[in-house]
Amino acid sequence: MRDRNSKMPNETPVIRTIAMPADANPVGDIFGGWLMSQMDLAAGNVATRRARGRTATVAVDGMAFLSPVHVGDEVSLFARLQQVGRTSMKIEVEAWRRARDSEESTKVTEATFTFVAIDEHRRPRAVPPGDTPTTVAV
Repeated sequence: MRDRNSKMPNETPVIRTIAMPADANPVGDIFGGWLMSQMDLAAGNVATRRARGRTATVAVDGMAFLSPVHVGDEVSLFARLQQVGRTSMKIEVEAWRRARDSEESTKVTEATFTFVAIDEHRRPRAVPPGDTPTTVAV
């Protein structure tokens, strides 16, 4: 899966954003933590929709950065529901970048995020039964 030569998913991204100067280090590369937070937002969107309510991130499987993101790059985040348990969900997220003056996209990183459905007291609750599509339309 961690293949920089893979093809960009043929689906609508959950999030598409522009990397801004405030998100960068002094030489113009975007902080990995900013990218990870965007990935968490994308996974959280999918998890919350599937759980039909509040969720919380409980784990992230390892990330390897394949390519840097630069200020001004368009970042597209694709998220797919991989597994649903009694209270938890695993969501795979891929991050891709495209320079503003290019049509070529490059894979930046990917990770699997684990979320737990939680109730109003922030305690785990069952994920409601229902279809488990591989992607959740946004």
